[in-house]
Amino acid sequence: MQAGYAGRSRAPLSTERVLGAAVALADEGGVDALSMRRIAQSLGVVPMALYKHVANKNELLDGMIDAVVREIDPPARDTDWKTTVRGRVLSARRMLLRHPWAAQVIESRVKARTTPTPAVMEYLDSMIGVFRDGGFSLDLVHHALHVMGSRLLGFSQELFEDTPSRPGADREPDPDAMSPEAMAARYPHVAALAMAVTHDTDSVVGSGCDDQFEFEFALDLTLDGLERLLRTP
Repeated sequence: MQAGYAGRSRAPLSTERVLGAAVALADEGGVDALSMRRIAQSLGVVPMALYKHVANKNELLDGMIDAVVREIDPPARDTDWKTTVRGRVLSARRMLLRHPWAAQVIESRVKARTTPTPAVMEYLDSMIGVFRDGGFSLDLVHHALHVMGSRLLGFSQELFEDTPSRPGADREPDPDAMSPEAMAARYPHVAALAMAVTHDTDSVVGSGCDDQFEFEFALDLTLDGLERLLRTP
């Protein structure tokens, strides 16, 4: 059996190959049908060989999230903030249409972790930077992220329940989590936002965010937009 696996292997195994195979299998049959054995068969290796690159199923799913999020187009150059944000969100939407399983996995894994995966953090940091470069204050960026929610990643569910610096109270601390200093160096826009916003620890909208204010902010913004459309000839 092992000889058969080895005979079908055509390139050195790598984390990228493992994640690519996992993404392809999930695209075909959904993430629930994904297993280490199926991934190994598709790569022509023994299942144990995979564990040198992904330690377990959760690490595999996190890697798959990062692989597909990195497919989202980078920020457009020489355009205004609104065009850039809209283009990236629509690119995220196209990514999710290519990978129908991804929205559910992104939502479940982001909520299960004390911080999002690196690619998701990089994407959010970049998007915050787009708003900031467009003239948004940190306070207005904070409210904009609540309004947009998971639409930033191409789907419509409440997603970001915790700020990166304030993990949920029911979660164990992550021993591998980055230090605040390292977080600030790698994701400066996220760190600046987390430090600037005012929090209410009893909120259900976001960890520590003012639940009632964010609800009314999104409601008023939506109604103002509908009113503008109603007045448009």
